[in-house]
Amino acid sequence: MTRLFRPSVCVLVLAWTLTSAPAARTPASGFPDHLSDQEFWRLSTEFSEANGFFQSDNLVSNERLFQHVVPTLQKLRGRGAYLGVAPDQNFTFIAALEPRVAFIVDIRRGNLHEQLMYKALIELSSDRSDFYSRLFSRKRPDGLGALSTAQDIVAAFGRTASSDALYRENLKSIIDQLTRKHGLPLTDEDLKGIEYVYGMFVSVGPAITYQSSNPSGRGRFGFGNMPTYADLQTATDVEGQNRSYLANEEIFRTLKAFETRNLVVPVVGDFAGSKALRAVGRYLADKGLTVTAFYVSNVEQYLFQNGVWQNFYRNLMAMPLDEGSVFIRSIGGSERIDPIKPLLREVADGRVQTYLDLRSRGSR
Repeated sequence: MTRLFRPSVCVLVLAWTLTSAPAARTPASGFPDHLSDQEFWRLSTEFSEANGFFQSDNLVSNERLFQHVVPTLQKLRGRGAYLGVAPDQNFTFIAALEPRVAFIVDIRRGNLHEQLMYKALIELSSDRSDFYSRLFSRKRPDGLGALSTAQDIVAAFGRTASSDALYRENLKSIIDQLTRKHGLPLTDEDLKGIEYVYGMFVSVGPAITYQSSNPSGRGRFGFGNMPTYADLQTATDVEGQNRSYLANEEIFRTLKAFETRNLVVPVVGDFAGSKALRAVGRYLADKGLTVTAFYVSNVEQYLFQNGVWQNFYRNLMAMPLDEGSVFIRSIGGSERIDPIKPLLREVADGRVQTYLDLRSRGSR
């Protein structure tokens, strides 16, 4: 593996960064309960980097067990800020944590397009069934209500078909919500990107998976047996309880409140880049917020493979953290919770040198 620095130099640099990182401040009681449309778009635009590359469009998670950490996250509810990556599994974590603000940072601008699509659909929807109807452009079946389970909703819509008329109507509503209601100055490229993402959900339906956008039906590395969107929404935690953002109306209303108040901000950024994470960190420090949880999935695996992992940890060391700040990491097909500051101390001491050093860390 190619390293950016010799280990001894790396240890010295990271150790200095750790000791000089901004001290965690007391969360500001004056942090707004919403962001204006202008501030939302300013943060998204000014914090973003150039569009990057990933092996997949990653429209749907491939992590079946992500709900297993939700009971642990709920113990951290109401603290600081949430950071995450990739598509809508973030919504389940956000609803569990109820942070002051959330930033979804992904290397692909396509993920920003997907987040904006979800933002509009969630805001427009009166309840979970309405959202599911809009997401897949399928007529809402009779009999679904506030007490319907996620399994009820998935089963009922599984017996319906998508509608071209609903697709056109819903796509217009998405664009109008973003450009007219919120006044976001989306470019033609952004509009096409949103249309592409929405078209994939409607054309494939609830059976859409991580690899659906690949013409061969398989990812670059031959991933198979991926969970569908429907599978993920009807999954459970280790106790058999569904904790997805479609599990019940209370959770969905919590998520809708976050989106309506512009508190889920999508950012284009490379975890090892020099801008996005640093900008988010400065913003949080200025607002007196610490990072409560950072969902990194398995991004660190790619950072180690590409020899840029030191950059990521230096970016983290510049963020406002406390001893309660945690990673949500995907290892070997399951999510784990790992305190951030102890890991950074091990990085600074030179005890972390490969991705294998992370695999035994954390609790489920």
